Amino acid sequence: WALHVIDLRGRKSLLAVHCRSRYTFVRYDVPPLQWADLPNLFRAGLLESLAAAGFSPAQGEEYLRRAGAAVLTRTHGRREVAFLNRAWEDMLAMDLCLDADHQAQPLLDHAVNTRLSRCVGFEGLGTGLERIAASL
Repeated sequence: WALHVIDLRGRKSLLAVHCRSRYTFVRYDVPPLQWADLPNLFRAGLLESLAAAGFSPAQGEEYLRRAGAAVLTRTHGRREVAFLNRAWEDMLAMDLCLDADHQAQPLLDHAVNTRLSRCVGFEGLGTGLERIAASL
């Protein structure tokens, strides 16, 4: 997963992109105290996004269990950053789906995750939603 702080409508938000599948979610207008615990911010955002996408809580928890403990590092590499930047562009293009009253953004996540795209872990075009389903 690649995490990035982005500005959405002038608010600091977390953009998370699974480099292998290009599944993407955003946490809008994150308050300063939540940034101090990035692993839990990510975990809560991922579980909420997966649930909104139709996956069971058990699937999300099992995915996180298999992934192991979170390890924060610097950037993975140029290719991964390119996919992260493309996901950011998609988020900005789908700005009309943003719900400024909530941190979770299921409509925006869905709009981005159902667009055809390329990613590191799969050949050709596909959607982040289809690919993360294969990973779960």
